[in-house]
Amino acid sequence: MRVESVAIADLVPDSEVEGVYACTKKEKLTARSGSPYLSVELRDASGKIGARAFRDASFLAGQFDRGDIVHVAGRVESFKDERQINLRSIKRTEGGTAVDPRDFLPSAYRDVDELEGFFEHLTREIADPGLRGITEGVLADSELREGLRTAPCTVGGHHPYLGGLLEHTVAVATLAQQTWDLHRKLDSDLLISAALLHDIGKVREFDYGAEITVSEAGRQLGHLQLGADIIRDLASRTAGIESSRLNDLLACVLSHHGPPPGSQRMPSAEAVALQRINTLDANVKGILEKGIHRQESS
Repeated sequence: MRVESVAIADLVPDSEVEGVYACTKKEKLTARSGSPYLSVELRDASGKIGARAFRDASFLAGQFDRGDIVHVAGRVESFKDERQINLRSIKRTEGGTAVDPRDFLPSAYRDVDELEGFFEHLTREIADPGLRGITEGVLADSELREGLRTAPCTVGGHHPYLGGLLEHTVAVATLAQQTWDLHRKLDSDLLISAALLHDIGKVREFDYGAEITVSEAGRQLGHLQLGADIIRDLASRTAGIESSRLNDLLACVLSHHGPPPGSQRMPSAEAVALQRINTLDANVKGILEKGIHRQESS
């Protein structure tokens, strides 16, 4: 049976496959017999699968690079209880082929429109007009709004998929609201706005192709500095924001991984709450998704 671009999650052993996928790994290896073979990893939005080419390995390796969108043909087999593709051919798609690399990247399980609705609802819970204006500015700016809907939280840690940033942001802000229900001395407007904006720099931290990679700005500045710059820009467009409130907000955002450089103390109780909540959601998600037990707070 011959199939066209079947989702990787739906590939079954003993079937022919021909389609377009993203190449996320590429290695030339040597078999026990001494013969060279090509080992690659293919991905689409539904998952990933290993693929091997034992014939014409050197020739096929020259037809594409890691990070390319590739056209493949072969047969799905079962090896050590795992599916893999025995490749007959693999090559870079032609320049004129209409493909969207985001079709090959993992996405959030939850509906992004629904998550955005939660973001809007939580924004309306902020009474302070200046802080609410900054947060509303994210949704009013088409670039930031699209970035919020698209970005992951990390490349290989927690929420490492398209829409992961929005999913994590809504979770942290929801936990922040619930924390205020228990600790009414906290400044709810500051805590919720800081939760909604704490990772906003990640809208500019990543590039998207066959894989999610860190952007040049992400490497040079990191999401804390990028986020602070975005918040300052939004504040400049917001009427009535007091400089002291802006500084309180920036202090929470810049310390949500811990005390700022050169300080041994967190700047406020709201900053402490945000840091703990952020770590909680990151660690729980990491364990549930990948069995990651190390400390994660990206």
